[in-house]
Amino acid sequence: MDKKLKIKDVEAVIKEMNVESALKYLDDIRHCCSKSIDKIIDKYNRKKVELEKEVSRFNDMSQYEKEAYSQGYRFIAGIDEAGRGPLAGPVVAAAVILPEKVFIENLNDSKKLSHKQRDYLFDIIKEKALSYGIGIVDEKCIDDINILNATKKAMQIAVSQLKPQPDILLIDAVQLQDVNIEQKSIIKGDSFSISIAAASILAKVTRDRMVDNFDLEYPQYGFAKHKGYGTKEHINAIKKYGICPIHRVSFVKNFTKDL
Repeated sequence: MDKKLKIKDVEAVIKEMNVESALKYLDDIRHCCSKSIDKIIDKYNRKKVELEKEVSRFNDMSQYEKEAYSQGYRFIAGIDEAGRGPLAGPVVAAAVILPEKVFIENLNDSKKLSHKQRDYLFDIIKEKALSYGIGIVDEKCIDDINILNATKKAMQIAVSQLKPQPDILLIDAVQLQDVNIEQKSIIKGDSFSISIAAASILAKVTRDRMVDNFDLEYPQYGFAKHKGYGTKEHINAIKKYGICPIHRVSFVKNFTKDL
């Protein structure tokens, strides 16, 4: 009589396998296991269906990149920013060149992801990218040149860090006048381009971590909770304590005129 494999041992073996390898292994050892193996097989069949949907979604998000490759471009950079709207802190932009055959599961617009998902994908993107750059423009510069120009400046800094330099830029709803590289501006690009989505995550996580550090310096404002955005809590704190060095004076003047 064949010795039955223990389910916990089977689960330990397939834990590090991809879905296809796990299903093949489960089919091979099915006759050596109790009927409870069927539950694991069903679980991995569901995972396979979910993965196929995710691959399809990712492919749909890769259309701008595929079009650029078909036109002969080799290095395609996606660009996005985080922090145009807050009352405090910098605006951060990121530029990312992904490999042509890349697949990053759950890559999406940073706004559609949880904090935990963004943190996980932040490291995966940096690991898989051919190149990435991050531009940071502080609140003083934002006050000096306005938020739109500060955003463009952050994007230009991010692009300048890319090696190799890109052949074309896919940018979320912005045109850069001082960059001598072909560009395509895409409305809501972080939802329609994997390169822009990757950039949105790098920019968002970088900025959030910076603002979390500011929270340690200025705990009375609650920066770790609202990331500098104009929540009721933040506005009330400004009215109570005044502004701190990272506030954008041009953004908060309506809340401080009576102070």
